[in-house]
Amino acid sequence: MSAHRGTGHTIRGTLAAFDSPDAMLEALRRLRQEGFTGLEVYSPYAVEEVDELLGRKSRALPLIIVAAGVVGAVGGFLLQYWGMVLSYPLNIGGRPLNSWPAFSTTTFELAALAILLVGFFAFCKFCRLPRLYDPIFDAPGFEHASQDRFLIWIAEREGRDDSDLLQRLLPHGEGVKIDEVPA
Repeated sequence: MSAHRGTGHTIRGTLAAFDSPDAMLEALRRLRQEGFTGLEVYSPYAVEEVDELLGRKSRALPLIIVAAGVVGAVGGFLLQYWGMVLSYPLNIGGRPLNSWPAFSTTTFELAALAILLVGFFAFCKFCRLPRLYDPIFDAPGFEHASQDRFLIWIAEREGRDDSDLLQRLLPHGEGVKIDEVPA
């Protein structure tokens, strides 16, 4: 199996495909216990424990979104305050210049706009999107990762031949397919 068909990109390692998420999780646990770090998991839906097993920490995305909302609300309020009180004060009907209830709708709308824009771009950044091409996309059978297979990509470690170790760690039998991906 080769992952550089017509692309010029090369990758090297092992791709293990599983029929069930439980078998994939068990193999992932064994690989992590043996010290494999160059692992990537592809599955048709999010599987709990994968982030924990891969050593991924919780994301800062919620904090970024909350901060964007606060900055948007404060910025929107200050923008209106600057315009109505400092820059262009008009006394209309004897109302105070700093009438905060009148600012509330625009403040909310600017907060929502900041949350939407910053949240979208932060989400894309954390998900490494848009990723229009990755050499692993060329691996035969990779298209099943979005349908009914759970894949573990095991990158080849520098200067090590892990083929015997992987033969021992990865399960064999029905529902499991293991392929070498040469460069």
